[in-house]
Amino acid sequence: MAHELPPLPYAYDALEPYIDEQTMRLHHDIHHNGYVAGLNAAEAKLAEARAAGDFSAVKHLSREAAFHGSGHLLHSIFWPNMIAASEAKAGPDGELGAAIDRDFGSFDAFKGQFVAASVAVEGSGWGILAYRPADDTLVILTAEKHQNLTQWGVVPLLVLDVWEHAYYLKYENRRADFIAAWWNVVDWDAVSAGLTAAKVDLGLGQVVEWAASTWGKLEEGWAKLTGA
Repeated sequence: MAHELPPLPYAYDALEPYIDEQTMRLHHDIHHNGYVAGLNAAEAKLAEARAAGDFSAVKHLSREAAFHGSGHLLHSIFWPNMIAASEAKAGPDGELGAAIDRDFGSFDAFKGQFVAASVAVEGSGWGILAYRPADDTLVILTAEKHQNLTQWGVVPLLVLDVWEHAYYLKYENRRADFIAAWWNVVDWDAVSAGLTAAKVDLGLGQVVEWAASTWGKLEEGWAKLTGA
């Protein structure tokens, strides 16, 4: 099945004045659509190469699929992570707010760490707040390009595109200014819904129980080996 460009969940100018209409049109219609087209092309060529037994091409095409596929996935999270500033909350509440306080100390501390990570992305990439189900923890990650430096087994909840195409028309090379403005249009209800869905879909209780059991067995085995 071919991948398709998801529509924006709001008008192109809905995030003004923080993200301008022209940037949204170029970012969504050109850049994101390019990743969708690239993913479809890479997957089609991969299928052909595997069917033909041309495994010399598989490695290159797998990289192409990872790049375009990760770009498509992250952008598909990025758009619904935002909302018009007039409708946005100042910060998260409920389970997400409590989890941020638990894992980062406070919302302000989280923001500081997220900003620092996003500003420091080398070249092009993303700042990411993700949920790690193995230990029921929120973590801040960065991705260079779309797929490099990422972790297995995490669920992206809040993602920030810091490729220059996301902000250059309005903010030029002032990435930090763009990030500061972006907080005004974060849809914390959508991020909270993502956390809830991740826990339901992943079966959190079973995951945590498995992780705790496995860790306990490892500790027991280590104790036997060391005589502790």
